[in-house]
Amino acid sequence: MMTDYETIIHVRSEARARVLIAALRAHGFSPREIADGGLPGVGGALSGTGVPVAVPENEAGDARPLAEALLRDMEG
Repeated sequence: MMTDYETIIHVRSEARARVLIAALRAHGFSPREIADGGLPGVGGALSGTGVPVAVPENEAGDARPLAEALLRDMEG
């Protein structure tokens, strides 16, 4: 069975997105891995929206506020 994912947040840097994914996993969520590819160090800068972090749709409601809080802490 295929799982549908929902983007819960966009992160400016790929490094922070990877840390956020690890933190979400530590809290019991199942975020999708960031696909390798593109230019190293560029992250989501070219798209203008950032690196998308996605979780299964059934986790999105709980994962989104946690991701937002964790990202605020990382950027603070």
